[in-house]
Formats: sequence, structure tokens, C-alpha cells
Amino acid sequence: MRRPLSPRSLKVTLLSWMVPVLVLVMIGALWLSNRMLKEQVDAAYDRSLAGALRAIDLNISTASGGLSMEQPYLMLEFFELTANGRVHYRVATEDGLAEIGSPALPLPDVLPSPGTPMFYEAVFQEEPVRVAILLRDVDPPLASGHGRLVVQVAESLETRRVFINAMLRRSIERDVVGMIISVLVLVAGVIISLRPLGRLRDGLQRRDPDDLRPIESDELPDEVLPLVDALNQHMARHEAQTQAQRQFLDDASHQLRTPLSILRTQLGYAMRESDPDELRAALHAMQEGLDRAERMTNQMLALARARDAGVARHALDFETVDLRELAHGVLRTLLPAARAKRLDYGLDDGPDSMRIYGVEWLLREALMNLVDNAIRYSPIEGTVSITLSASTHLVEVGVIDTGPGMSEEDIARAGVRFRRGQAGKGKPGAGLGLAIVRTISDLHRARLALQAAQPGPGLHVSWVFRRVAS
Repeated sequence: MRRPLSPRSLKVTLLSWMVPVLVLVMIGALWLSNRMLKEQVDAAYDRSLAGALRAIDLNISTASGGLSMEQPYLMLEFFELTANGRVHYRVATEDGLAEIGSPALPLPDVLPSPGTPMFYEAVFQEEPVRVAILLRDVDPPLASGHGRLVVQVAESLETRRVFINAMLRRSIERDVVGMIISVLVLVAGVIISLRPLGRLRDGLQRRDPDDLRPIESDELPDEVLPLVDALNQHMARHEAQTQAQRQFLDDASHQLRTPLSILRTQLGYAMRESDPDELRAALHAMQEGLDRAERMTNQMLALARARDAGVARHALDFETVDLRELAHGVLRTLLPAARAKRLDYGLDDGPDSMRIYGVEWLLREALMNLVDNAIRYSPIEGTVSITLSASTHLVEVGVIDTGPGMSEEDIARAGVRFRRGQAGKGKPGAGLGLAIVRTISDLHRARLALQAAQPGPGLHVSWVFRRVAS
């Protein structure tokens, strides 16, 4: 079995990536800066060596027919000022027959172009030296007719290397200190930047289990805000679901207490009664009480399911639903109840395609409640009809009955839990039917409207959805 990877903190992850990369970049920059520093120091020393080379060249004379060189006192002072180590010079013809200065000063493998100084390193008298060489024509020519002149100036590298090493050492020390400071600043920056996340963690750990308030995001980095928003949405859904469950428990404890108390009283009365007729009457009363309690329980469960579906809307399986087929199914299911009251009961078909986007079992529950209410409130031999109509973008389901209808005040407050209008006083029911329909309508973003039937009496319920294109 593969072991799960050990969790790593965001701080460790960031630093484990950023610090090595920063160190490598700074090491590369250190190497490059030191190389450039050495090149610059060499260039400065070579300019000094080139000056000495030019000074010697200017003091060479062939006017007498031979090779001679003047070294005035000022030129010697110049050498002392510009040279940091031992200086050697050599002036000779290209064939080496005429020569002035340090003999056997090494020549390069390839002579430079005439008039252009060239620099190279060599070993002279068992000592590393830096040599500047200049090749030029003899003007005026020598009497012996020798070819070109070779002018060389060499400087020992010991002093130069000491200076370069000292400069490199200071540069490395400076860059290493800068690297350490940069790494410390980076670590401190990461720690300080992630400190709001630590406060967020501590705040959540200190919260009570039932504290579902939104997380404050004022001091959090922008990169964390999407996560905080998602957590707030999740807690809001959880709070709504918890509130719905708490409301269901409150409703159940409040609404079922009275029917159960009545049933207990009726049961006690029936157990004491010896008269068969009185016993039968008590049993009928108990049966009616059980029917009311059963209906109330079913409606409360339906309302709780509808509310839970509204809270977890993102988890529902929305699909294309044909309201025409749905209405036919509801009509068949409630046909026995309509026949028991000898109602004029039917469906006014709409177009062939009346498709909407929704949850089929919730829509069926809502339409069952609407039609069941219409049957319950309609008088014997009354009329209950379901109408279907559609436009380009909308689908409407209408439920029309010939019952007592609802007043303007009752219509305005329709959908309030356990509230029943004037027409419902004394009739069986819990006052939850329209609350269920209202909740399911909101979930489907449908429009629910109640108005007096035309012509009256009665109630016309209009349920409008957005149509899905065929």
C-alpha cells in the first residue's frame, strides 16, 4: 500500500523553491561580477603598461643610423608611478641583431599587426610577467637595413595578482553578505506574508462549533480571497441547512405534540368505554386524528426535503422535464380523490413540447400539493382543472378550482408555514401546501401567482417557468 505524502506547509514549499533558486542566481551573479572585476583590473593595468610602451617607443631614435633610446629622468619617474612591480623592457630589430634592454624577453607565438599593441602573459627569469608588445616600421631606416622594430615592456604579475585577489576578496565578502541579507529578507518576507493565514487558522480553531459567521477577509492576501469566498459560501450553505433542520425539529415538536396528545386522550377514553357505539365513534375520531397527523408529517417532510434541496441546489440533478407528462401523472394519481367528491376534473392540454429545466420529483411534489388543495377546497360536484400553455420562452401551468377562493390578505401571505386562510378554518390540513410550492418555485426560479378565478368563485394558481428550446 502506497503511503500518502506527508503534508508540507506553504511556507516550507515557498522557501524550498525560492531560497535555492535565489542562491544559485546570486552565485552566478557573483561569478560573473568577479570575472568582470578581474577583466576591468587587467584593463586598467594594461592601459598603464601600454602607456609605458608608448613612452619607450617615442624615445627610440634611428636618426644616427643605429638603434638608440633616450631615457630621461621624467620617463623613469613615469615608470615608477605607473608600474607596481618590476619592469623590463626590450627594443630590438625583428631579426634580433640589434637589441636594447632586457635580453631574451619572450616573444608571443604570433607577432601583432604593425602599430597595434598586444598583451600576453609569459615567464621571464622564472617569474610570471605581463608583456605589452608593439611592432612598427623603422623610420628612418637603419644603416644596416634591418627590418621592423619590436618594442616590449613587461611587468611582473605578483603585485597585480595581490591587488586583484584583494579586490576579489572584498567583492566576494560584499556579495556573500548581500546574499545572506537577501535570503534573510526573503525568509522574513514569506513569514510575514503568511502571517495572516496563521491568524486565520487560529481564529477558526477558537470558534465554537456552531459559529458559522463569514470569515473576515480584510487583511488576507488577494491570492487567498477565492479560497475564503469558497469557505464562506460553504459555511453559508451549511448554516442554511442547519437552520432548516432546526426549523424542522421545532415545527415537528410543535405541530405533532397536539395531535399526539389528542390521540392519547382518545385512546384512554376508548379503553374505558364499554359501549360498542361509543367505542366505534372514538376509533373513528382516532382514525381522523391519525390521518391529519400523517398528512401533516408527510407535508413537513416534503417541506424539509424541498428546503434541503434549495440549500444544496448545486448537488441536485437538474434535467429536462416535460410538464405535460408530469401533469398527466399527477392527474391520474389524484383521480380517486376527485371522483370521491364527484368533481368535474380534467386537463386542458397544451402544446406537444412543454419542456423545462428542473428536478422532476420536486416539481411533482409541488404540483401534487396544488391539485390536492384544489380538490380539498372545491365543493362536491365542483370543478378542478389543470391548464397548460406556452409561449416562445415561457411555460405556464394553471390550477383552477371552484372553491371559496382566498381574500387579498390571504393571497398576500400565502406560503407562510402553518398559516391557513379563512377558507381553511375547520378543514383538515397543516397549512404547509403552499409553503412547499413556494420553496420549490424559488428553487426553480419560477413565478407563482394566486388570484381569484374568473368568473368566480374559486382560485386560480398560475405557475410560470422558463421554457427549454426543443
